[in-house]
Amino acid sequence: IFIMPQPDSNRRPNKVSIHWFRHGLRLHDNPALLEALKNCKEVYPVFIFDGEVAGTKFAGFNRMRFLIECLEDLDSNLRKFGGRLYVFHGKSADVLTSLFKEWGVTKLTFEQDPEAVWKGREDEIKAICKKKEIECVERVSHTLWEPKKILEENNGMPPLTYNIFTLVAATIGDPPRPVSFPEFNGVRLPVYPDHDRKFGIPTPQTLGIFPECEEQKERINEWIGGETKSLELLEKRMELEKKAYEEGYVLPNQYIPDLIGEPMSMSAHLRFGCVSVRRFYWLIHDLFKEVPTKPKDSKPEALTCQLIWREYFYVMSVNNIHYDKMESNPICLNIPWYKNDDFLKKWEMGQTGYPWIDAIMNQLRHEGWVHHVARHAVSCFLTRGDLWISWEDGLKVFLKYLLDADWSVCAGNWMWMSSSAFEKVLQCPKCFCPVGYGRRMDRTGEYVRRYLPVLKDMPLRYLFEPWKAPLPVQEKAKCIVGEDYPFPIVNHKEASNECAKRMKSVVDNFRGKDIPHCAPSDDFEVRRFVCLPDYVSTGVKCTANELCPGIESL
Repeated sequence: IFIMPQPDSNRRPNKVSIHWFRHGLRLHDNPALLEALKNCKEVYPVFIFDGEVAGTKFAGFNRMRFLIECLEDLDSNLRKFGGRLYVFHGKSADVLTSLFKEWGVTKLTFEQDPEAVWKGREDEIKAICKKKEIECVERVSHTLWEPKKILEENNGMPPLTYNIFTLVAATIGDPPRPVSFPEFNGVRLPVYPDHDRKFGIPTPQTLGIFPECEEQKERINEWIGGETKSLELLEKRMELEKKAYEEGYVLPNQYIPDLIGEPMSMSAHLRFGCVSVRRFYWLIHDLFKEVPTKPKDSKPEALTCQLIWREYFYVMSVNNIHYDKMESNPICLNIPWYKNDDFLKKWEMGQTGYPWIDAIMNQLRHEGWVHHVARHAVSCFLTRGDLWISWEDGLKVFLKYLLDADWSVCAGNWMWMSSSAFEKVLQCPKCFCPVGYGRRMDRTGEYVRRYLPVLKDMPLRYLFEPWKAPLPVQEKAKCIVGEDYPFPIVNHKEASNECAKRMKSVVDNFRGKDIPHCAPSDDFEVRRFVCLPDYVSTGVKCTANELCPGIESL
């Protein structure tokens, strides 16, 4: 149900624009918004809760709260120029059709949503505009490049490796630089006297979304949405990048994973478009040029490889409506996963009996974000590492809790980590042992103790495998395994060996068949993606697969 403004027959300017916000919840570097302001007398900024926009179909409390904060900040920034954000509820086509009539709209502008899941909505709106002779302007700014241009340069096919993607992108050239900040002078931004009552921003609760746990009400790390906060965070992030350059390395958020520091990731802000990906990209590259002493062996393309991975997954999903599913997905292996709702629920609720895994899942539910190395750990554990449960089930959990989860990037990562889109890589279970990998990433145990307080007094020696602690040690730590904290739901050694056998069977079954997987280009690419070392402590090179000797030291 949506509330429409009453038409005013005495005020009908010749040129009226609606800028339709979906993603791209910002004023800076917004080329579609600039088009709305061009040659128009009135502009109405609009956001429509249609049950799916910006991932709201699956969103839990933290994700919805973050979106609401983005909208509140956008409304606050529009107020500085005399305008407001108009919020409606209902099917987008119905709402916009009514607005076209009531406001005498002559132009509709919006940022491109390139993923296949939005194509039906876009086509319907474009058809309505064409029928009503309303100018419809779509501009690219959620991605660095126009995804369809990447496909065109690659003979209509998505590049199946990251390296091929970068080569194709290079033929197009550098991404465009950000456009200028919008100029509102000479444009009327109408505001109704009862704006808040009719078009105000809802709360998560009024949308029927409530906290899933008490910890969501008092988070240790607070991720706050909106353009204002994102630009403040971007400034801090540039200081971090500069310090890393001066100390001789790049990608500080990946090179030295900080699991317990203040929020520094831009991923949630990029996902909702509070910050421009092009601004982020060019700030990093321009900063690198300014640093007198460059990090050894660092290539310019390495500076923003995480942003390029984001582009890669977007392009892979453009024409694939089944991208988030296993069956009917042309790039995904059809693997016979187990169906175990009990194990799935224990994994989601942080009750697997493996402290490293449980701490990660607790942080995910409580705060809505976990570091990428933590995501690798829990996704591997759920799928090919231990439980052999489908990545589709894990994806649904991430889409509910993760602030930065979007359709293409999140599904792409799950296919990668479950080996569903790869032929022979990441099949060494010891690389992601729920005990050993945790010890390597959380050397002091502070992260596990923070998000699994029942183990806060457990000695570090037993923190990652408390079931091995003698009973007197458990009693002293006030945590009896089996009573205060569960035993492991599976024996990792046995479960991982069984998963390895099953994965080998999958590989053998598809051997010799022409299957168009997306795939890693080489071992180096894999190690960078999952934060594995180039060499293990024995001096042997890590190949990130089952042939990797000396991997036990991880």
